[in-house]
Amino acid sequence: MKNYRLPHWLRTAGAALIIVLSNASAGLAQATPDSVDVLVRRAMQQLRIPGVQLAVVRHGRVEKLAQYGLANVQDSVPVTRQTRFFLNSITKAFVGVTAMQLVEAGKLDLAAPIGRYLPELPATWHPVTVRQLLTHTSGLPDIMPEDALVTENNEKAAWAQVQTQPLDFPAGQQFAYNQTNYLLLGKLIDKLSGQPFAEFIRQRQLDVVGMPRTSSGDAHDVLPRMARGYTFTQYIDGQVRRGKEMRNLFEVFPPSLRTAAGMSSTAEEMARWLIALQQGKLLQPTSLPVLWTPGRLNNGTTRSFGGKLTGYALGWPTVDRPEHPAVAPVGGGRSAVFLYPKDDLAFVVLTNLQGASPERFIDALAACYLPDMQVADGFGLPPTLRALHRTLRQRGFSHLEEEVKKARRKDPAYALPEQAVNAWGYSLVELGQLADALAVFQLNVRLYPGSANTYDSLAETYATMGNKKLATQHYAKALELNPKNRAAAEYLKQ
Repeated sequence: MKNYRLPHWLRTAGAALIIVLSNASAGLAQATPDSVDVLVRRAMQQLRIPGVQLAVVRHGRVEKLAQYGLANVQDSVPVTRQTRFFLNSITKAFVGVTAMQLVEAGKLDLAAPIGRYLPELPATWHPVTVRQLLTHTSGLPDIMPEDALVTENNEKAAWAQVQTQPLDFPAGQQFAYNQTNYLLLGKLIDKLSGQPFAEFIRQRQLDVVGMPRTSSGDAHDVLPRMARGYTFTQYIDGQVRRGKEMRNLFEVFPPSLRTAAGMSSTAEEMARWLIALQQGKLLQPTSLPVLWTPGRLNNGTTRSFGGKLTGYALGWPTVDRPEHPAVAPVGGGRSAVFLYPKDDLAFVVLTNLQGASPERFIDALAACYLPDMQVADGFGLPPTLRALHRTLRQRGFSHLEEEVKKARRKDPAYALPEQAVNAWGYSLVELGQLADALAVFQLNVRLYPGSANTYDSLAETYATMGNKKLATQHYAKALELNPKNRAAAEYLKQ
């Protein structure tokens, strides 16, 4: 089982794709649901995605189901409604629902230390709360350090080894995506439910909804109608590189880690699951805000993967913004679910290409149903930044520093949050306005010189623009501030 941040070439390819889709959706003045087909096919062509399954849920019903391309390239097998795709880390969203079911049953307290339920764990792990496990803020050592491969053959040894390691940081101090967290949640579910977690999820969710094609497993298992996975990445001299040819992707999810990844499903069944969840068939309505509230660090802030994904709730990454907020489970760089609760709209996009990262373009699909979700007008930005964005569209982004100083003279409390500014920069990347994005990322570095993330974003933009010298300089600074920054380390090795 692999768990790594997508390499630089995949992230920049995704940015190029969004430029195409954002411009395309902006040009569809009379956008309709059928426009979704146009955008999906463009994404497939741009990223060479073999096969896609799509479901759109609106107002409590499945409004659109669509299939595109091939489930199996070698044998020219098309994607159908019955084709199954691995969900990878979208599995964690099911675990979050399971946790809330145990809370509703009075068996689990999210604020309780894990040592209350699993006293056999190392003593230093005991104070970590259940919520911190669910939100990846535990500080526990990762059972898969540096993308180590864990299989059925070595999972017991890996589990024994990780228990000897010190904490990476005090609980609640940082966000760090970590598979140990969900391994422990699997043990917790086993103990509190009295049955294996996969069986509990099947009985309490899959059977309730009617999801016969959804189950746990990996490439070792014979799973009917399973789409074959593909990738353009390969390991060369210990580094992840893009190859010219598509390769088979062999995905392994050992049993103890199948609460972290390992489920497979269809877009149609996932759509039914979302409907059941919102209609109170899986959880009480009052539990949904708890399920979807991002975890907070000790300093009160939220953290997640970056970009649109600004927070991480109970197995559900979140897109926190004033307009059209979303909860957005993503998996394996290949599939994503975006649920817009305030709009009663959701998308399920399953693909069989690692690196497709549909979370980068689902907002463009949503704009076919919600026309005000146009990136060009500053959609997704908080009010302060949206006003600044509109001013700079008129004056030019060369006046960015001047406008910020002017705003601060008017209001000494005027502030630009780091994550919001970073998201603004990426929204400009989506529009192809790289020079403007560069100005925004440069501002963020000056505002937050101690943040590795600001330097990482600036470096990534320089790299996208072909300025290797400045990309190297700023990636080096990002790595200095955060020695665990894999993207920076990967780039500097090139």
